[in-house]
Amino acid sequence: MVKTTPAMGWNTWNTFTGDINEELVLRSADVMVESGLKDAGYEYIVIDDCWSLHERDENGRLQADPEKFPHGMKYIADYIHSKGLKFGMYSCAGSITCASYPASYEHEFVDAKTFAEWGVDYLKYDYCFHSIGNPGHLLYKRMGIALANSGRDILFSACSWGADDTRVWIKETGANSWRSTGDIFDKWESVKDIIKYQTKYMEYNGQGCFNDIDMLIVGMNGNGNIGKTNGCSYGEYFTHFAFWCMFGSPLMLGNDIRSMSEETRKIVMNKDLIRINQDKKYCQPFFIRKMEKNMKRTNDNDVYYANYPDSDVLLARYLDDGKIAIGMFNLGDSATNKWQGTFLTESVGVPESSGKKLCLTDVETGEVITSSNGVVELRNVEPHCSAVYIAEVIDK
Repeated sequence: MVKTTPAMGWNTWNTFTGDINEELVLRSADVMVESGLKDAGYEYIVIDDCWSLHERDENGRLQADPEKFPHGMKYIADYIHSKGLKFGMYSCAGSITCASYPASYEHEFVDAKTFAEWGVDYLKYDYCFHSIGNPGHLLYKRMGIALANSGRDILFSACSWGADDTRVWIKETGANSWRSTGDIFDKWESVKDIIKYQTKYMEYNGQGCFNDIDMLIVGMNGNGNIGKTNGCSYGEYFTHFAFWCMFGSPLMLGNDIRSMSEETRKIVMNKDLIRINQDKKYCQPFFIRKMEKNMKRTNDNDVYYANYPDSDVLLARYLDDGKIAIGMFNLGDSATNKWQGTFLTESVGVPESSGKKLCLTDVETGEVITSSNGVVELRNVEPHCSAVYIAEVIDK
């Protein structure tokens, strides 16, 4: 399946891991509609690992655990579809899944057919316990062609963690997205590390095959099953969500959406951030400037250069209506200063000589600032927080 914008939905894993059942999934589908998440763009309800029995049936087909899902997966799919939503499931390219349930290696075509018959619209395909003798590009091609011949349009979400040079071959497989990082945890250090590491992969992101920088932790507040933590602050969760949107990653909620706080709703339903994420043109983000650890001056116009951002990241991304998304992400432990938030309009393609200026609206506060003499001065950003703007090019 070719989807021209990143997938949006909810996945069971981050909060519930193996503690899943029919009631949880159906009620979460109800809430996705009732809460306004569906209207905001979220459409996939995805059951992750631990949904099956530990053995296949006499015909070699996967079986749903009847204690967890007494009515079976077709029933789940039909209910989700009746809500105007789409249904996602999980399997793995290995001999067993990450939680040691039957996986799809050597069963790719029968499993793809089974998923199609059940009404599955999305497949998350993991990489645990994969065959050493078969490289990743062959294992993902197997499932890619199996899904293409399943008789149903199923979005293929490759979860290979960026291993085995996934970025080089993933577009050959038919996957709509690829995990370009390891697992996220519900703590600021995990979010920060992903942002720092993933900036070097921006060039590989794009329509038809998006970099998936893992599921969202917004609103988990330390209550999930992906490492017991104290969670993140509001500002840290906002930075997490804002960067995922700016980067163009799929947005898969991982919190318990049945009990979202107003703070969580405010973040994950921010219309402007979602609009950036879902921009139909999908231009890749680019650095306006990045601060670095162990900075070095080059001989070319005093530009700072190094491999990874350490304290702040200043990104821009062109949108399909001629506007520009601009994001300042403060990864450091002190507030940004005036210099860090200052840049030339020319750095985003609007030189002073053009007779144009930028009018920027803060997507969180609604504050409006305007460039002057070809210079933009953003507000100072507190530690671990961010400021994202949508800039309009206007006449002086």
